[in-house]
Amino acid sequence: MPSADRRLQPRRKPRQVRAELTRERILTAAAHVFAEHGYAAGTTNRIAERARVSIGSLYQYFPNKDSILAELLVLHIDRGRWTQADQLDLSPGSLEPTVRALVRDAIDNHGDDPQLLRIMIEEAPFSQNLRDTIDRHGRARVAQVRDLLARHPDVHVRDLDTAADLIVFTVETNTHKFMAGPRARPIETFENELVAMVTRYLRGDA
Repeated sequence: MPSADRRLQPRRKPRQVRAELTRERILTAAAHVFAEHGYAAGTTNRIAERARVSIGSLYQYFPNKDSILAELLVLHIDRGRWTQADQLDLSPGSLEPTVRALVRDAIDNHGDDPQLLRIMIEEAPFSQNLRDTIDRHGRARVAQVRDLLARHPDVHVRDLDTAADLIVFTVETNTHKFMAGPRARPIETFENELVAMVTRYLRGDA
């Protein structure tokens, strides 16, 4: 609903460096407060105190803590760009390192505090900005992976579009779940198994 979406929109778009720094300080403080106290106890008063701004100043930028959490998730998603993809070696025999680079990038992009990741997954309200960010990120990631698959000589799949969709969903979803949950196994074990599974699929192994 439009009224609900307005409730999640930041109130002030910084136009000066000082204002942008204040906004960033509020978001950084909120990330720490949510991770330390949980979402229910992560009040705007605590966030303002941690950011060393008045509660009135905080409300100049964000109407409530829901809008702060939504913005934190937008920033988390926007940071998840695979910037090293164009530098990969796509020569024959390099498929496993290529897949590992994709998985490792996803793991690195989920390096936030596990408690904060869980809160963002479970509590973040879906503003229109957040929906647009998720859609934009997803389309860009799938297009990037599809381009790599099309150019790699070791890839043997029937449909590149479907393969790219499946790989991005599998890697992103499982990485998000693993990094936000209790660590029952080492990250290296998770990484190795996910890399092996995706590599076998792309090679067309029986």
